[in-house]
Amino acid sequence: MPISIVVGGQYGSEGKGKIAHYVARTEGARAAVRIGGPNSGHTVYSERGDKFIFQHLPTAAILPNVTCVLATGSYIDVARLLHEIALVKLPSHRLKVDPHAVLITEQDCVDEHLVGLRAGIGSTLTGTGAAVLNRISRTRPVRFAKDEPSLKPYLTDTKELLSLMLDAGDRVVIEGTQGYGLSVLHTPFYPYATSRDTTAAAFLSEAGLSPIDVDDIILVVRAFPIRVPGNSGPLETEITWEQVSLESGSVDPISEITSVTKSLRRVARFDSTIVRAAIRVNHPTRIALNHLDYIDKSIYKSKTLSARAMNSLLEIEATIGRRIDLIGTSEELTFSKVQVIQPRRFA
Repeated sequence: MPISIVVGGQYGSEGKGKIAHYVARTEGARAAVRIGGPNSGHTVYSERGDKFIFQHLPTAAILPNVTCVLATGSYIDVARLLHEIALVKLPSHRLKVDPHAVLITEQDCVDEHLVGLRAGIGSTLTGTGAAVLNRISRTRPVRFAKDEPSLKPYLTDTKELLSLMLDAGDRVVIEGTQGYGLSVLHTPFYPYATSRDTTAAAFLSEAGLSPIDVDDIILVVRAFPIRVPGNSGPLETEITWEQVSLESGSVDPISEITSVTKSLRRVARFDSTIVRAAIRVNHPTRIALNHLDYIDKSIYKSKTLSARAMNSLLEIEATIGRRIDLIGTSEELTFSKVQVIQPRRFA
């Protein structure tokens, strides 16, 4: 049962790309699957410290021996994908695109702009939602990956490819997008949602794989949840980046810019309500907590937790009713909790 699924537990930007890369690297994954569209960007750092933001490729693309897969549930901006391929010099044998992945057209982006999605729900206007609508309408023109000549070197039946890898006992990592609180089916804040379901079950379905092959679901959350700027929906206990900076003890101001629209994110204090709902639906085997250094900047890039950071960690575990298994203390670094503190039973 060698499938790991990485899923967000809040409103996106939880650091799923970093965790997916960590899992692929530490567990020797044979393939990494990225689904969804270019409406979310995942950031990863190479061992040399080079920063990459991918809207299509899985973050394991920077690892040397991982096959990158865009499955049937993908919505592809061809120009963006080709840019990312060139950026990391990804050879054709390491990228597999399903022929029935859907292509995003310029008209899709125009349509989202015309209906006012940016002002209405904070949409990134990448055309992903319009492409989803085209697909499910079954009456509108749809372009598939098999219709695009520039993608011909990468076309593969990804369901068959992944099934063969699983039959051989190889590890497959599915890198989900957005977060549970943005699921078009399950968010309590509809219509402030993305155009797809964002649960582990949905990601697995979009990859075309079976639930019985899953043995690992990693729910990723942040110490300070965010939403994209504008009218993007409720954000309980919203605060300012100035407050985050001051309370963390950081010498330099802390803030975050969205990876797709390059706008200042909204930020809030940790709220267990949406996380507990995400736990109920996704039933994760592991939970990762990122941006713990926003609690205490002194632990940035450190495997040692201060008393303040430890107390916050314990409080978060108590409010969600689960232990934290992976800890992120910077954009670059992820640690198993066993590395930073002695394991203990969570009561």
